[in-house]
Amino acid sequence: MFENLQDRLGSILNGLTGRGALSEADVSAALREVRRALLEADVALDVVRSFTDRVREKAVGAEILKSIKPGQMVVKIVHDELIEMLGGEGVGIDLNAPAPVVVMMVGLQGSGKTTTTAKIANRLTSRDRKKVLMASLDTRRPAAQEQLRQLGVQTGIDTLPIIAGQSPTDIAARAVQAAKLGGHDVVILDTAGRTHIDEPLMVEMADIKKKSTPHEILLVADSLTGQDAVNLARNFDERVGITGLVLTRMDGDGRGGAALSIRAVTGKPIKLIGVGEKMGELEEFHPRRIADRILGMGDIVSLVEKAAENIDAEKAAAMAAKMAKGKFDLNDLADQLQQMQKMGGMGGIMGLMPGMSGMKDKMAAAGLDDRLFKRQLAIISSMTKAERANPDLLKHSRKKRIAAGSGTDASDINKLLKMHRQMADMMKMMGGKGKGGMMKQLMGGLAGKMGLGGGMGGMPDLSNMDPKQLEALQKQAEAAGLGRPGGLPGGLPGLGGGGGLPGLGGAKLPGLGGGFPGLPGLPKKK
Repeated sequence: MFENLQDRLGSILNGLTGRGALSEADVSAALREVRRALLEADVALDVVRSFTDRVREKAVGAEILKSIKPGQMVVKIVHDELIEMLGGEGVGIDLNAPAPVVVMMVGLQGSGKTTTTAKIANRLTSRDRKKVLMASLDTRRPAAQEQLRQLGVQTGIDTLPIIAGQSPTDIAARAVQAAKLGGHDVVILDTAGRTHIDEPLMVEMADIKKKSTPHEILLVADSLTGQDAVNLARNFDERVGITGLVLTRMDGDGRGGAALSIRAVTGKPIKLIGVGEKMGELEEFHPRRIADRILGMGDIVSLVEKAAENIDAEKAAAMAAKMAKGKFDLNDLADQLQQMQKMGGMGGIMGLMPGMSGMKDKMAAAGLDDRLFKRQLAIISSMTKAERANPDLLKHSRKKRIAAGSGTDASDINKLLKMHRQMADMMKMMGGKGKGGMMKQLMGGLAGKMGLGGGMGGMPDLSNMDPKQLEALQKQAEAAGLGRPGGLPGGLPGLGGGGGLPGLGGAKLPGLGGGFPGLPGLPKKK
């Protein structure tokens, strides 16, 4: 969603960081471009004006430290103000109330309220171990109640039995009573929407609020509607009173203006963002992380969290044991490619890595995109069990058969085998005994550059860190120059410019002359 804004701001700020000294005129010219970029991204005019005024005020009077170039100081000020505009600290759903905690979902028709209700219930059940009851109060839209019931069946979450002819306020009262009797921790009320805001809708919302006394009232808004989402939030807050927002379709190609304006205009925090259609594709909104992504600084914390959620620790440990013996067959390569796809593919991972967001276009131009992974997986799937375990069996006649089965040609198969050989060689080096092994040296170098100590002992164990410690690690990385635009010409320090993943094994990505080994040290999937 923020790609266009990221490209524009990146080029403007990179022009500043390369300069030795900055005059007031240079800062003003750059801020004019920043203002234009934000307006083109559909950010509210008042928000843009106050943002650029604050940046100018701080940038012109800023004391420049000897170790920092003036341009980098301006980047830091823009970064800090961007975090402030997005709301400072992330705010999650507040469940600090007597059970059952009532969460009321409001919004217009078509914004994704029902799906988001199920996603939140699924998140609270799987991550927070809460017992959740969902209830549909939408008596107008055909099959709305049935849709929520089906989502409940799909996710294994309780839904309130449907009784025809009941009014929304009666259903709300029955839901709260059923949650008390059923020992539920949370009850989520999915209310009806309209195609636009009207008086009957607001009266109905007020009645439901009075009857169920919700602890949280979450407005679900479609981020692709831009400034309309901001106006919607303002109207709902004035009439019903909302405690936070959930922005859906953040994976779309909108310009991101709603996300950047909403907090500044309404004062209400964005609590969650929908980043896809699947039940697990709902994320907490972290202003610092979003600001880091917009300015191309990467987001190591989200990357580690994503890895912890998607990577099976037992498989990773088995992979590490094979690596230690120098073994790495095509089944292992397929596992690595599938793990990368789960984590968002090549583009998703590169977008979260410091200093690597600009590499995505270059890689796509070189043909190193997610379609390549799919093609490689198709080739491996077309092989026999023996061929996957022993790639040396693959002579011309076998390659011809595999090419026909996977819809590729012999050159694609040869590229895959070459990549496998390079990765296998690297695995042997990493499993070597000399000086603690290549992996230990790589991670030790990175840890030293980040000021984390540990010497040859490598990175701290990320699986035992809570989110606050991970945030602190990200800040240390930035302070060491690991997240500064223009500060990473070739990749991450300590990894020879190859773009390794800190704390995730430190190896290079497939297709770039290196591997993506199993990731030991991560928590088991819950």
